[in-house]
Amino acid sequence: MENKMYEIFFTDCEGKLTVLKEPQDGCWINMLDPTAEEIDLISGLVHAERDFITAALDEEERPRIESEDDCTLVLTDIPVVESTAESSYNFMYSTMPMGIVVCKECVITVCLKKTQLIKDFLDNRVKTFATFKKNRFLLQLMYRNATYYLQYLRQIDKISNNIENDLHKSMKNKELILLLSLEKSLVYFSTSLKSNEIVLEKMLKYNYENISIRKYPDDEDLLEDVIIENKQAIEMANIYSNILSGTMDAFASIISNNLNIVMKLLASITIVMAIPTIISGFFGMNVGIPLENMRGAFYIICGGTALTCGIVAWILYKKKMF
Repeated sequence: MENKMYEIFFTDCEGKLTVLKEPQDGCWINMLDPTAEEIDLISGLVHAERDFITAALDEEERPRIESEDDCTLVLTDIPVVESTAESSYNFMYSTMPMGIVVCKECVITVCLKKTQLIKDFLDNRVKTFATFKKNRFLLQLMYRNATYYLQYLRQIDKISNNIENDLHKSMKNKELILLLSLEKSLVYFSTSLKSNEIVLEKMLKYNYENISIRKYPDDEDLLEDVIIENKQAIEMANIYSNILSGTMDAFASIISNNLNIVMKLLASITIVMAIPTIISGFFGMNVGIPLENMRGAFYIICGGTALTCGIVAWILYKKKMF
């Protein structure tokens, strides 16, 4: 059986999501990294712009909204969690584009990888979800996307707090590298959220083909909720980014200071340990030296050496070298 990279869904009268073999009016086509042949097939079946479908397959595409030939493309950035073996937390955060093509007959979603966002709709976790309500479906996708940004931002904040606790008892670069990775994720989130905000504002101000937000008051309220959630995510990303940046600078200084303390301690120990070496070297010469004929000279020399080391150690301690 051929493994297709797209699926066609339709919500029946009972609200149950069913799988179709062919597109029909009011359906939802979910495409996951489709091939060129599959793109041409779907584009021909539902009369969708081919460039709109392929837009989300470029990881460098920025969020935007545009209409052409009875189709509207809403390209948005979505947050993703990627597994990695490079850190003890085994995952990192980033963003990638997702295309939502609203046609006369259907809605098409296109993405490069599987995402939890789409899975929520496939598992019927979204209330009042219907494939034939194209405006509502589009806004529900955008709202769910904003909530995932907020959820991942809270996770990033929690992870950064745990790393900070580890940094209090560590002098290695591992924790700082993890914080740098989180800071990079926050930069991705902040940039994508600001771009998504522009798309949402355009949807609120202008009318696009097959997207009539003002036609239904509930849809307009939902769009305003999406904008509010997106703004909240932007503020959280900026706050966490500033906190993380300051934390990294502070702990970099702490690690450097801890290293200086260790070096100072080692230098003090070296000074104290050098005293017995110097004295033993002096009394080990094969020439006439003091106390060479005195009984118990060895113990006198050892005692004097220990006393000298003690005095030097006390002086260094007073100078806070230990």
